[in-house]
Amino acid sequence: MQHKHFFASGNTQCGFVDLFSSNLQGIEKIFILKGGPGTGKSTLIKKVAKVCEEEGLDAEILHCSSDPDSLDGIIIPALSVAVVDGTQPHVIEPTAPGAIEEYVNLGKAWDSGYLKTQKDTILEIKAQIKTCFDNAYEFLNKAHLAYEEWKKYYTKNTKFDKVNKICENLINSILKDISLDKAGKIKRRFSFSQTPKGVMDYIHTILNTVSKRYYLKGRPGTGKSTILAKLYENALQRGLDMEVYYNGLNADKIHMILFPELDLIVFDSTLPHEFETIDGEDEVIDIFKECVKPNVETKHQREIQGICAQYNIWLNKSIRQLENAKKLHDQLENIYVNSINFNVIDEITGEILDYVKNKIEKQNNINSDIAQAADDNEIENTEDTTQTCGETTEPKDEIEKNYEEFYGNINTDQDSTF
Repeated sequence: MQHKHFFASGNTQCGFVDLFSSNLQGIEKIFILKGGPGTGKSTLIKKVAKVCEEEGLDAEILHCSSDPDSLDGIIIPALSVAVVDGTQPHVIEPTAPGAIEEYVNLGKAWDSGYLKTQKDTILEIKAQIKTCFDNAYEFLNKAHLAYEEWKKYYTKNTKFDKVNKICENLINSILKDISLDKAGKIKRRFSFSQTPKGVMDYIHTILNTVSKRYYLKGRPGTGKSTILAKLYENALQRGLDMEVYYNGLNADKIHMILFPELDLIVFDSTLPHEFETIDGEDEVIDIFKECVKPNVETKHQREIQGICAQYNIWLNKSIRQLENAKKLHDQLENIYVNSINFNVIDEITGEILDYVKNKIEKQNNINSDIAQAADDNEIENTEDTTQTCGETTEPKDEIEKNYEEFYGNINTDQDSTF
């Protein structure tokens, strides 16, 4: 059992970016949870995840970028089932309401009369939360501008003819002569995000799901994201499925690509998301060592350190704003929790869990039937082989007689030196 953990939405320098929809394509049953803060959406999703864990089912766990301890959703590929938080700021447009998507109204458990008495407080807290997020995104944009200045020192000292050659070799090594007669299915995600707890990632849970990993090492502006973009375009043209994980600060930049059909990952393994190789099959491509002019960091040490300091200042300011937003959101949750009839929530949760468990049982029965059919087929083949052998097996004296007759016939026409 392997659970992938990631963010389907993120706090970026452009604001809140939602990539939910691409992850739900092809899912046959989607429960979209509706309800205010504190109505038990994340808890419900965690209970579904626990069932998957108990049954040994792989699942994709979607974390909330505004509170990474909370879950925005779970996708169970083997069952083609998903349970997701469909409240703002997530926008999930249904494709076939009722047939695929089913809205689950957790709001029917709250006491509207009580909430009306808290209206002014609720609106005030929500306004303060919006201000915190606006400030966070402003600071993230300034951090991004500092990052762009940081890149310049490396870009002008990088030998891009060598980078292009590395890119070409990597594409040829991975894609070879693959050309599939289909359009690839693309799932878009974030490999990390800015959160109230800092910059967080769950990359290790993704790396462990494949047998081969390519680690791109380098510095800002040395061509890592360009290599990943070219690899993506080439793979797209060849019809390969991909899980594309974007940079949590700049959502236009690819940070990691997983190829399910090739059982491999290529990703940017530089600080603060640096990882060690897992086994001997992994490959490290160090662009900094191979393509950047020596002594660039010594020559521009003071300038680079100054820009890095500015980058970290703006990044930390944004995280503090996200932390403030989380504290305010907790206050909002407390108001709603006091209005909730959790017996109703438990009933709704039970219905969804029963649906998932029934799907698991049906899937187990199907798998059992397939396994039994395979065993029966193997037994039948064995019987056929045994019967064939039996038909050709004769008593020893009969075999010897046939043998003598066969060679005797040959020897009558040729001399005894056969």
